[in-house]
Amino acid sequence: MTTMTGFAQNKDLDWSRDGRDWPNSDASRFVRTRRILWHLQEMGDARAPALLLVHGTAASTHSFRDLMPRLSARFRVIAIDLPGHGFTDARDTQSLTPTGMAMAVSDLLRHLDILPVAAAGHSAGAAVLIQMAQLGGVAPTQIFGLNAALEPIQGNALFQPLARFLFLNPLTPRLLAWRATFGGTDAMLQRATGSTIGADGARCYTRLFASRRHVRAALGMMAHWDLAPLQAGLPSLAPELILIAADDDPMVPASVSTRAALRAPQASCIRFATGGHLLHEAEPDTIAALIEARCLGETAMDAQDRRRA
Repeated sequence: MTTMTGFAQNKDLDWSRDGRDWPNSDASRFVRTRRILWHLQEMGDARAPALLLVHGTAASTHSFRDLMPRLSARFRVIAIDLPGHGFTDARDTQSLTPTGMAMAVSDLLRHLDILPVAAAGHSAGAAVLIQMAQLGGVAPTQIFGLNAALEPIQGNALFQPLARFLFLNPLTPRLLAWRATFGGTDAMLQRATGSTIGADGARCYTRLFASRRHVRAALGMMAHWDLAPLQAGLPSLAPELILIAADDDPMVPASVSTRAALRAPQASCIRFATGGHLLHEAEPDTIAALIEARCLGETAMDAQDRRRA
């Protein structure tokens, strides 16, 4: 039984302990740039076209655990933990804003000397990629938004000040992390996201939500998330924007992607009837085939058939 002792004892993620059974841990490494110690994973031939994967708020590289191996046959795939998330250590709040994150990711890619030809971002990760292009950072020629969170959360006039208050309260991350130790994360995820992702994914989210540092970063990201500049810049966005949305996503309505596709000059929207907010985790084969097809000029069915052969 979890007691208040657990409140005092819940721990931040530690690679020496938690990395042992982390998905794709053999592809992991750590890179330092300025004030950030990054955790990233890399798969595929270093000579292949580079493809960047960016997770959303409160997630980590684990959310691409099944997508990465499928894409690595044709791409050099790089997935990162955003500042403060997962195993990436970042202390400053500036790195939790859309602009701060976009600049930080661009700095990392320059440090690695990697110019992705394409990038896929889930939820808020898609906003980070778009901001990178808008700010003149390292920008791919194609951006895939997976249930992209490109508009303020409904009720944001109340939600964002609340998130800011919780972020500033030093007890909040510890309390929320302690609550995660009670279990039931898999059922909570299904209710909140509408997605079925399996035991391995739920296990990783449980561990993330029990980390005070990770919870604090997620709250900070929500508290500092201003999408007005992104929305204003959509009509002049240079990269091609491919938005993939699930109609049954209870967190980010598919209409958000539809509206964004109408405003950006080179944009399209592909909608799925089911899959939920974690569509890329629930249907990795389908999403990998779609990304390959759009990047390589095939049909999605051709790409899926070729990988099965």
